Amino acid sequence: MSYNGIINIYKEQGYTSFDVVAKLRGILKMRKIGHTGTLDPDATGVLPVVLGSATKLVDMLTDKRKEYIATLRLGITTDTLDITGTVLSETVPDVSEGEVREAILSFIGPMLQTPPMYSAIKVNGRKLYELAREGIEIDRQKRSIEIFEIKILDMSLPDIKIKVECSKGTYIRSLCADIGDKLSCGAVMTSLVRTKSGDFAIERAYTLKEVEEAAAKERVEDMITPVDYCFMSYARVTVNGELLKAVRNGNMIKKADIAEKLTEGDISKVRIYDPDGHFLAVYEMDRPWLYKVHKMFLSE
Repeated sequence: MSYNGIINIYKEQGYTSFDVVAKLRGILKMRKIGHTGTLDPDATGVLPVVLGSATKLVDMLTDKRKEYIATLRLGITTDTLDITGTVLSETVPDVSEGEVREAILSFIGPMLQTPPMYSAIKVNGRKLYELAREGIEIDRQKRSIEIFEIKILDMSLPDIKIKVECSKGTYIRSLCADIGDKLSCGAVMTSLVRTKSGDFAIERAYTLKEVEEAAAKERVEDMITPVDYCFMSYARVTVNGELLKAVRNGNMIKKADIAEKLTEGDISKVRIYDPDGHFLAVYEMDRPWLYKVHKMFLSE
């Protein structure tokens, strides 16, 4: 059986994001599966996984806000910026809780962040962590990110637990290291949990074991978020006859032909269904009287 949609996986410690995809391919017995944002092997939490036609949503879902709960320890620096790396320096931090609070909250807002060497970013066809393992460090281009909110959940110096809401592309390890640099004592990340990715929250995430058990009972569909969930703000259109044929072929369609079929919602883009309720495509307005294909989602 082939599935189409998004399944919110709880990635457990020790698995890479690709490990999760590989295991799901075995459990669901299908190849067309992808994830929507890498999590470090030691990190846990939300990993939305796309199935079948939903693989076309990867860029869209990757672009969403993320939320993390992280713990950092002051006074230590490592080559990986987390506690698993080789210790580069160690000191007893001489800072007050007030200074720590001020330093952490100063990172709220847009900023440029240098990605860590131990990351999956590719430079000239090679992943940075591959170079790092060979002892090679290269200059990395700073990236524009934004920290929307930081909450300090617990401060038991030298350990601090924080909740961070941020844009895509944010490295929490780098944020922890930057906090340590600002306090002139260094810091490493000791734990990381992704609690949200877009609309997908940890409270509604499934472990691989739970998915495997559901597959044995043929209940996986109950865990899958439909593809059209991402487009519910757009007006809905149901087409048949020649219009249905045109949509299946990816042809442009006239606004006049669907005007009476439009439901309420944003009509700059419309979500299109066949008479049986199967989601087919998102069309976008090309000219005031004409729509063209934005994304096709014909079932696999």
